[in-house]
Amino acid sequence: MRDFRPVLCRSLAHVGAYRDERLIGFVNVAWDGGIHAFLLDTCVHPTFRHQGVATALVKAAKDCVQARGVHWLHVDFEPRLAEFYRDCGFVPTSAGVIRLA
Repeated sequence: MRDFRPVLCRSLAHVGAYRDERLIGFVNVAWDGGIHAFLLDTCVHPTFRHQGVATALVKAAKDCVQARGVHWLHVDFEPRLAEFYRDCGFVPTSAGVIRLA
């Protein structure tokens, strides 16, 4: 099993969704130390998809980082997820990326 402590200790927040004692969804929020945060790794177990779990995770992460003084929440996503993130309140922007490896 992968050890996620090195990732999570650098996060501004991370939110889990549970069904009973079982983790069924997760989102991580990285941070630049200022007013920008970055939504990462939004995931929901396949059995629990299309039930509002991911939407609730994104909302909880948004509310959490906004309460901590973040002004901008960024997210990168695959084209197939554009409608989901638009429904969560994200708007398209121009951005750039460089592949390093």
